[in-house]
Amino acid sequence: MSEPQPPGSLRELIEQFIHQRFATKTEKMASDDPAYIKLQEQFVPQTWLADAARRVSQLQVVTHSLKAIHPDAKGTNLYVEPRSLEQGDLVGSHCLPDDFQGDVVGNAAALDVYKFLKLEWQERSLLELALENDDTLVGALSKEREEAQAWAQAFANIVEPKGTPSSHARGKQVYWLVNDDPTDNASYHLLAPLYATALTNPFHARLSEARFGEHAKAGRKARRDNAAFEGGYSDYLNLAVQKLGGTKPQNISQLNSERGGQNYLLASLPPNWISRDVTPPLRTESVLPRFGRRAPVRQLINDLVNWIKQNMKEDERRAQSGKAPRKTYQDRDLHDDLTAMLSDELLMFTYELHRLTPGWSKDSECRLVTAECYWLDPGRSELDSDFATARRRSDWHEDISHRVAGWLKNTLTKRMKISLDDPVHDFWAAQVELVLRNFRRQLEDLEDALRDDDESLQGELA
Repeated sequence: MSEPQPPGSLRELIEQFIHQRFATKTEKMASDDPAYIKLQEQFVPQTWLADAARRVSQLQVVTHSLKAIHPDAKGTNLYVEPRSLEQGDLVGSHCLPDDFQGDVVGNAAALDVYKFLKLEWQERSLLELALENDDTLVGALSKEREEAQAWAQAFANIVEPKGTPSSHARGKQVYWLVNDDPTDNASYHLLAPLYATALTNPFHARLSEARFGEHAKAGRKARRDNAAFEGGYSDYLNLAVQKLGGTKPQNISQLNSERGGQNYLLASLPPNWISRDVTPPLRTESVLPRFGRRAPVRQLINDLVNWIKQNMKEDERRAQSGKAPRKTYQDRDLHDDLTAMLSDELLMFTYELHRLTPGWSKDSECRLVTAECYWLDPGRSELDSDFATARRRSDWHEDISHRVAGWLKNTLTKRMKISLDDPVHDFWAAQVELVLRNFRRQLEDLEDALRDDDESLQGELA
């Protein structure tokens, strides 16, 4: 089949679009099928254009929609040029570029008309030409000037609100105090919030790229491998996904349908209280229970439990359908990310305890196992030569890695009431050991550098 030739005129562009729509609809029909003949009549260019000019009233191009607030709300949607908005310092719809993408609400069956208006001729859309009542567009629509003017005006009206401005019982309304007297009803403006759908779409595209783009994947892999990575990448923690429209996202808007109904919500959380007072871990044999009570660690444990449960359910479904178990869990990257984040929390916990006065582990009430003393009280080496020698000769980072992996395995076993395999424990131990080995090397390098500086200073004083 030969490739379609680029249109030589705006009229040819219009006819190509109509012909392609007809070809798609009749692809599986015989030419003598009555339905085929009926469609053939409907897709005569002038007939289709007249019908499109009629059906366009069922659509509205918007920047702010009400349907996303509630799917049954029937109030006003708005189309506002971003450059016409006040250019404030906060992020808002005014930040959108001149070539921003508007959304469409209305009858989903008429969306082909909007696709028609998105056609571009000489780098301008037909909608832009219609809004400017462009002579080239008018001339291409029909040889009848009056008829073509009426159609162009009908297409331009797609950005106009339908009816008088109004809200709806299912929309949201907010009384906003604008004067100083909250007891005076006249001191309020009644606001009807709309959903900034034109702003939501590029925001969704940016976050999707950060979550699933090849560059972000490479960055996260480099992080897990403890390798250098140029350019950096972004993570959006505690991100929530709001589904709009359920199984029929097209009932909310065109762009919502293209996103599969997904809309991201950034975390808007109150700050977590973190005590500045770090107390020595006395009268306990391990600090790991204290580590497990940290809020971020509890959240990561919850995420790991959910991840394991999802994989177990998938294996159960496969078993019920007679399929063999999978050799590896799905979404291994998520497992790696959660383990890496847990290792980061372990390092933050370590740094906090390193702020304690060196030598705190010599307290008679300190019952920590020796490896944890070596791990958490490195400053004691400056005060206790025997401690320093034993610590230097020990493989405390390996002991701590296995203790962390064992604690994690026991914690998950209690939560899920199942026994996890040894390979799972070995995986966590290997991941934690990698982090702790690097941490130990950096710590010892720092200690050596400080010791050299101290000896140099003493030499100068002597």
